[in-house]
Order: sequence, then structure tokens, then C-alpha cells
Amino acid sequence: MKQSRRDFFKTAGLIGAGASGLNPEKAKAAPVNIISDDRMGVLIDTTVCIGCRRCEYACKGAHDIPQGSLQDYDDRSVFEKLRRPEIDALTVVNEFTNSKDPDTPIDVKVQCMHCDYPACVSACIVGAISKQENGSVIWDTDKCIGCRYCMIACPFQVPAFEYNKALQPDIVKCDFCFDRTKDGGIPACVEICPMEALTYGKRFELVKLAHKKIANNPDKYIDHVYGETEVGGTSWMYLASKDFKELALPEHSDEPAPGASEALQHGIFKYFIPPASLFALLGGIMWLGKNKNESELGE
Repeated sequence: MKQSRRDFFKTAGLIGAGASGLNPEKAKAAPVNIISDDRMGVLIDTTVCIGCRRCEYACKGAHDIPQGSLQDYDDRSVFEKLRRPEIDALTVVNEFTNSKDPDTPIDVKVQCMHCDYPACVSACIVGAISKQENGSVIWDTDKCIGCRYCMIACPFQVPAFEYNKALQPDIVKCDFCFDRTKDGGIPACVEICPMEALTYGKRFELVKLAHKKIANNPDKYIDHVYGETEVGGTSWMYLASKDFKELALPEHSDEPAPGASEALQHGIFKYFIPPASLFALLGGIMWLGKNKNESELGE
């Protein structure tokens, strides 16, 4: 259900009141932010991935993005440069040289990491992004006002913005195939992977599986499960045969990222006009503009 104009300004006023010093439990927006012991995750074994990019194809199909033919994904020229998720590709695969076996490159799938303590949830001033019980980090486009704080806050530089759209631009990212997983299904990328490089299951079981693989194959894997502890833990985790920095996966501490995003917001507003007025003014302008465009399109 779309948020009404009255509801929006009520939310904006509450956010501002919280930042002004009122009881934050009563004043701030309260998005869903659930850390369940049974949350799901995906373990990506980069030593098994062959770079077929079937995951890219399936992801587009699951999110109504033009996907072309399956044969289009046999084109390996895309690996000539490093790619990041974009508005028309919520997951991408990059390829890296393998010093141990030059004839067998290392392929790495990249998507939203679905952090346990998401910086994007913390940064969103209207509660448009939420952490769901099954592990998914999703967003509500009807609440989004286009401030793009989530893009700044994300430690993995994942969210993309539809700059090419003059009307109704959205924030876009992998949503862990929430429409499928919330009803017990599996992500489209996991389902299509021909090499079973992606394992979907309860996160705590995947952590055990990852360490078991490392213990059983010490010459195959480095002793590190990427995402187990980075930024407080993520729902998507990786195994690899070489240092993750060499695979373009950023190095992070074990400290959750929201602390940094909250400090950013506090720093921005500390020396400016009262936050209640600022949030209400800026948010109201964005929200009214967005809904005015929606009304015009509907006429």
C-alpha cells in the first residue's frame, strides 16, 4: 500500500524530532530490521564457478529485466573490465587470473551481500529499506524519496540509481529473490547454476559447511570465509583459492557498518538548520515531486 502524504509528513516530522533530542524510540522511523538465527544465506565457492553467467540471465528473468537469449551470456569479452551491479544487471560475474593454474581463471559473482547489520537500513531516513527475517534486505519504492543515502552508506557499493529515468527513478539492487524465498523457494541464480557453485541454506549451516570444506581441502582454499564476520556478517559468503582483495572484494573489519552511516548523517546535520525542518522540507519536496509525476502519468 502506498504511503499517503499525511503519513509521509508524519514520518518526516518524527525523524526530525528524534534527531532534535526527543526520545528516539518514539521519534525515529522504525524499519523492519530482524536478525533471525534461522536467516538464510548463500555460500559462493569461487573455485567451482566457471563464469558461465547463467546467474546473470536467471536474475534478469526473475526481476523483469530484458535478458536476451541464453547464448548471449557465452560472450566472455565482458570480463575484460571489472563490473559492478547496475540498474539492468543486479548481479554480475567478474574474472581474475589464477596464478596456480593460468588456464583456469577465477570467476566471482557479485551482488548485494544482504548484511546482517545493513548500513543502508541505518542510513535510510524514511525507513524504506528493511532487513527481513529470512535474511533479505529489501526496499519499498513507495517510501523512497530518492536521497540516495543508501548508496553512500553501502560498504560494498551495490545500490544503483536509475539516473536515466526522468520520472519515477528507483534505487535498484539484488533483493535475494524475496518474492521467491519468502514462500520457501530459492533464488533464481542458485536454481540455475550448473556447477552448484552457489549453495542456499540457513546461514549458520553454511558457515559450518564452509569451514568443513576448508579443513578437508587446505590446498584448495585459503583459510577465510569472506562474509562470515566482515561488517558484522553478511548473508552471502565466499570461499576462494586466493586473497579476496585480489578478487575485488573489499577488505572490511568485523565492526558493523551502520555506525559509520549514522555518524555520517549526524555530521551532516549537526551544524545546519534543525533536522525536523530540514527533513520535512527536503523529504516533502522529493515525495511530492515523485507523486506528482505518478499522477501525471496516470492521467
